[in-house]
Amino acid sequence: MSRIGKKPVELPSGVSAQVKGQTIEVKGPKGTRSFTAGDDVDVILDGNVVTIKPRGLSKRARQQWGMTRSMVANLAQGVTGGFKKELELVGVGYRAAMAGKDLKLSLGYSHEVVFNVPEGITITVPKQTEIVVEGIDQQLVGETAANIRKWRSPEPYKGKGIRYKDEYIFRKEGKKK
Repeated sequence: MSRIGKKPVELPSGVSAQVKGQTIEVKGPKGTRSFTAGDDVDVILDGNVVTIKPRGLSKRARQQWGMTRSMVANLAQGVTGGFKKELELVGVGYRAAMAGKDLKLSLGYSHEVVFNVPEGITITVPKQTEIVVEGIDQQLVGETAANIRKWRSPEPYKGKGIRYKDEYIFRKEGKKK
Protein backbone atom coordinates (compact mmCIF):
# COMPACT_ATOMS: atom_id res chain seq x y z
CA MET A 1 0.00 0.00 0.00
CA SER A 2 1.24 3.44 -0.91
CA ARG A 3 1.37 5.67 2.13
CA ILE A 4 1.30 8.77 -0.05
CA GLY A 5 -1.31 7.48 -2.49
CA LYS A 6 -3.81 6.62 0.26
CA LYS A 7 -4.11 10.25 1.37
CA PRO A 8 -6.83 12.22 -0.45
CA VAL A 9 -5.97 15.66 -1.84
CA GLU A 10 -8.21 18.36 -0.41
CA LEU A 11 -8.54 21.35 -2.69
CA PRO A 12 -8.30 24.71 -0.89
CA SER A 13 -11.10 27.27 -1.15
CA GLY A 14 -11.03 29.18 -4.43
CA VAL A 15 -9.69 26.17 -6.33
CA SER A 16 -11.83 24.11 -8.69
CA ALA A 17 -11.00 20.85 -10.42
CA GLN A 18 -12.42 18.99 -13.38
CA VAL A 19 -11.74 15.37 -14.36
CA LYS A 20 -12.13 14.24 -17.98
CA GLY A 21 -11.04 10.64 -18.37
CA GLN A 22 -7.47 10.48 -17.07
CA THR A 23 -6.86 14.26 -17.25
CA ILE A 24 -7.40 16.50 -14.24
CA GLU A 25 -7.52 20.27 -14.70
CA VAL A 26 -7.11 22.52 -11.66
CA LYS A 27 -8.04 26.23 -11.74
CA GLY A 28 -7.06 28.69 -9.05
CA PRO A 29 -6.22 32.35 -8.44
CA LYS A 30 -2.74 32.05 -10.02
CA GLY A 31 -3.75 30.16 -13.16
CA THR A 32 -4.73 26.81 -14.63
CA ARG A 33 -2.71 23.57 -14.64
CA SER A 34 -3.53 20.10 -15.90
CA PHE A 35 -2.06 16.62 -15.54
CA THR A 36 -2.79 13.39 -17.42
CA ALA A 37 -2.54 10.31 -15.20
CA GLY A 38 -1.42 6.94 -16.48
CA ASP A 39 -3.79 4.08 -17.28
CA ASP A 40 -2.84 2.24 -14.09
CA VAL A 41 -4.76 4.60 -11.75
CA ASP A 42 -8.23 6.13 -11.46
CA VAL A 43 -8.68 9.82 -10.60
CA ILE A 44 -11.91 10.39 -8.65
CA LEU A 45 -13.27 13.86 -7.85
CA ASP A 46 -15.81 14.08 -5.02
CA GLY A 47 -16.71 17.67 -4.16
CA ASN A 48 -13.42 19.36 -3.30
CA VAL A 49 -11.53 16.12 -2.56
CA VAL A 50 -9.49 14.26 -5.19
CA THR A 51 -8.79 10.58 -4.54
CA ILE A 52 -6.42 8.35 -6.48
CA LYS A 53 -7.05 4.59 -6.69
CA PRO A 54 -4.84 1.96 -8.34
CA ARG A 55 -6.49 -0.26 -10.96
CA GLY A 56 -4.51 -3.33 -9.95
CA LEU A 57 -1.80 -4.56 -7.65
CA SER A 58 1.02 -4.59 -10.17
CA LYS A 59 4.28 -2.84 -9.32
CA ARG A 60 3.69 -0.17 -11.98
CA ALA A 61 0.18 0.57 -10.67
CA ARG A 62 1.52 1.05 -7.14
CA GLN A 63 4.29 3.33 -8.43
CA GLN A 64 1.86 5.44 -10.43
CA TRP A 65 -0.53 5.65 -7.46
CA GLY A 66 1.80 7.65 -5.20
CA MET A 67 3.29 9.68 -8.03
CA THR A 68 -0.12 10.70 -9.39
CA ARG A 69 -1.28 11.78 -5.94
CA SER A 70 1.86 13.92 -5.53
CA MET A 71 1.34 15.51 -8.94
CA VAL A 72 -2.30 16.42 -8.13
CA ALA A 73 -1.22 17.90 -4.78
CA ASN A 74 1.46 19.95 -6.57
CA LEU A 75 -1.16 21.23 -9.04
CA ALA A 76 -3.34 22.41 -6.16
CA GLN A 77 -0.42 24.08 -4.38
CA GLY A 78 0.85 25.70 -7.59
CA VAL A 79 -2.41 27.44 -8.49
CA THR A 80 -2.90 28.75 -4.94
CA GLY A 81 0.52 29.70 -3.55
CA GLY A 82 2.95 28.88 -6.33
CA PHE A 83 6.50 27.65 -5.94
CA LYS A 84 9.65 29.62 -5.17
CA LYS A 85 13.40 28.97 -5.29
CA GLU A 86 15.87 31.46 -3.88
CA LEU A 87 19.45 31.67 -5.13
CA GLU A 88 22.34 33.71 -3.80
CA LEU A 89 25.54 34.78 -5.52
CA VAL A 90 28.73 34.45 -3.48
CA GLY A 91 31.94 35.93 -4.84
CA VAL A 92 33.67 39.25 -5.37
CA GLY A 93 32.02 41.11 -8.24
CA TYR A 94 29.23 38.56 -8.74
CA ARG A 95 26.03 40.47 -9.50
CA ALA A 96 22.59 39.90 -10.99
CA ALA A 97 20.19 42.40 -12.56
CA MET A 98 17.03 42.25 -14.62
CA ALA A 99 17.19 43.84 -18.08
CA GLY A 100 13.65 43.76 -19.44
CA LYS A 101 12.66 40.09 -19.49
CA ASP A 102 16.25 38.84 -19.37
CA LEU A 103 18.46 38.17 -16.36
CA LYS A 104 21.99 39.58 -16.65
CA LEU A 105 24.64 37.90 -14.55
CA SER A 106 28.22 39.08 -13.88
CA LEU A 107 30.00 35.93 -12.78
CA GLY A 108 33.69 36.63 -13.27
CA TYR A 109 33.74 35.73 -16.94
CA SER A 110 35.06 38.14 -19.57
CA HIS A 111 31.46 38.78 -20.65
CA GLU A 112 28.07 39.13 -19.02
CA VAL A 113 25.82 36.08 -19.05
CA VAL A 114 22.32 36.78 -20.39
CA PHE A 115 19.70 34.27 -19.23
CA ASN A 116 16.39 34.23 -21.12
CA VAL A 117 13.51 33.75 -18.68
CA PRO A 118 11.11 30.98 -19.84
CA GLU A 119 7.38 31.58 -20.22
CA GLY A 120 5.44 31.11 -16.97
CA ILE A 121 8.39 32.01 -14.72
CA THR A 122 8.87 35.25 -12.79
CA ILE A 123 12.39 36.22 -11.74
CA THR A 124 13.02 39.06 -9.31
CA VAL A 125 16.31 40.43 -8.01
CA PRO A 126 15.71 41.99 -4.56
CA LYS A 127 19.46 42.59 -4.05
CA GLN A 128 22.37 42.33 -6.46
CA THR A 129 23.39 39.05 -4.88
CA GLU A 130 19.93 37.43 -4.60
CA ILE A 131 17.70 35.89 -7.26
CA VAL A 132 14.13 34.69 -6.63
CA VAL A 133 12.55 32.31 -9.18
CA GLU A 134 8.74 31.94 -8.89
CA GLY A 135 6.01 30.18 -10.85
CA ILE A 136 3.05 27.80 -10.67
CA ASP A 137 4.87 24.79 -12.21
CA GLN A 138 7.19 23.15 -9.66
CA GLN A 139 9.21 21.31 -12.30
CA LEU A 140 9.78 24.45 -14.39
CA VAL A 141 10.75 26.54 -11.33
CA GLY A 142 13.31 23.94 -10.23
CA GLU A 143 14.69 23.49 -13.73
CA THR A 144 15.07 27.25 -14.25
CA ALA A 145 16.86 27.66 -10.91
CA ALA A 146 19.17 24.75 -11.77
CA ASN A 147 19.95 26.26 -15.19
CA ILE A 148 20.88 29.58 -13.57
CA ARG A 149 23.01 27.79 -10.97
CA LYS A 150 24.76 25.83 -13.72
CA TRP A 151 26.51 28.98 -15.00
CA ARG A 152 28.74 29.05 -11.92
CA SER A 153 28.27 26.14 -9.51
CA PRO A 154 29.66 26.64 -6.00
CA GLU A 155 33.22 25.43 -5.64
CA PRO A 156 34.41 23.69 -2.46
CA TYR A 157 37.53 25.75 -1.63
CA LYS A 158 36.25 29.32 -1.29
CA GLY A 159 32.52 28.63 -1.70
CA LYS A 160 32.20 31.03 -4.64
CA GLY A 161 29.37 30.58 -7.12
CA ILE A 162 25.59 30.52 -7.32
CA ARG A 163 23.98 28.49 -4.55
CA TYR A 164 20.50 27.83 -3.26
CA LYS A 165 19.54 29.90 -0.20
CA ASP A 166 19.48 26.93 2.19
CA GLU A 167 22.30 24.94 0.56
CA TYR A 168 25.35 23.91 2.56
CA ILE A 169 28.63 23.77 0.66
CA PHE A 170 31.08 21.23 2.05
CA ARG A 171 34.38 23.11 2.23
CA LYS A 172 37.79 21.57 1.51
CA GLU A 173 41.02 22.65 3.15
CA GLY A 174 43.30 23.18 0.16
CA LYS A 175 47.05 22.61 -0.30
CA LYS A 176 49.57 23.03 2.49
CA LYS A 177 53.27 23.76 2.21
